[in-house]
Amino acid sequence: MQILKKIYFICTGNSCRSQMAEGLAKKYLPNWEVRSAGVEVHGLNPRAVESMKEIDIDISHNTSNLIDTDYFNSCDFVVTLCGDAKDKCPMVPQGVTHLHWGLPDPAQATGSEEGIMRVFREVRNQIEQKIISFSENSHIIVN
Repeated sequence: MQILKKIYFICTGNSCRSQMAEGLAKKYLPNWEVRSAGVEVHGLNPRAVESMKEIDIDISHNTSNLIDTDYFNSCDFVVTLCGDAKDKCPMVPQGVTHLHWGLPDPAQATGSEEGIMRVFREVRNQIEQKIISFSENSHIIVN
């Protein structure tokens, strides 16, 4: 039986960035166990769901979850997506590679609905590019 590599995407409320990262990672890292969580629980943001739907990734059934310490401690990679999560994240155990991808919180965007959705798309696209790069280079990333 093949042991899957594990990756955990962490942000503040597990409502936008980490949820989008989970959906994208499941596409680009099909042989990995992928989860997301938050240091708090804010619920799944409907705009995150909509922005992912635009690229044919369905995260509508995802739930906003707190960090599962057992999974966290058994991961190969932990990726924090905001400074708040980086600061409040539990101590990453030795042997787990911690990456920090500081990204703006699209939920903080203001203005018209079109403008807010533009921010969600921009953040989604940034996450996608980082995951593509990660998928191409994860075998050489070290602590």
